[in-house]
Amino acid sequence: MRKEDCFYLGKVVSKYSFKGEVLVKLDTDEPDIYENMESVLVSLGNNLVPFFIDRCRLHKSNLLRIDFEEVKDEPTADKLIGSELYLPLTMLPPLKGNKFYFHEVIGFTLIDEVHGNIGVVESINDSASQDLFEVKKEDKELLIPLSDEIIIKVDRENKTILVKTPEGLVDLYLG
Repeated sequence: MRKEDCFYLGKVVSKYSFKGEVLVKLDTDEPDIYENMESVLVSLGNNLVPFFIDRCRLHKSNLLRIDFEEVKDEPTADKLIGSELYLPLTMLPPLKGNKFYFHEVIGFTLIDEVHGNIGVVESINDSASQDLFEVKKEDKELLIPLSDEIIIKVDRENKTILVKTPEGLVDLYLG
């Protein structure tokens, strides 16, 4: 399986016990839905390797304590520290309303209340302090903040997102 077909679940941050259990810091708002997994994909080198789980349970708020079938001692667990865990995109719970996964809205058209069609979402930039829609309109690229105040409606059926951009922002790019 390729990384493009998966979503990032979290990272192995430490060992938990001498029996090889590890703690994974989850990257999710709903950690409890990952409590009874049977397997995960572990990024080792350039490969995603399936690891089967004997037992996993929440440990504190966003840590998951995992007992892998193949990992039963500290030296083996040590090799996993820092590894990223992934799951297939098909395992993401569907979101409703104006909530969406970043990969889900690539290709959607952004419709501004004032300016109309302001372009197609090429990607989401989540490396800055503010997540941004990277939108392409003809030969221009627009960066639109991704926030609840700006997003009015996500229309999955028509692949559009209705937005209310701050005054002057669209003119800055297209004016």
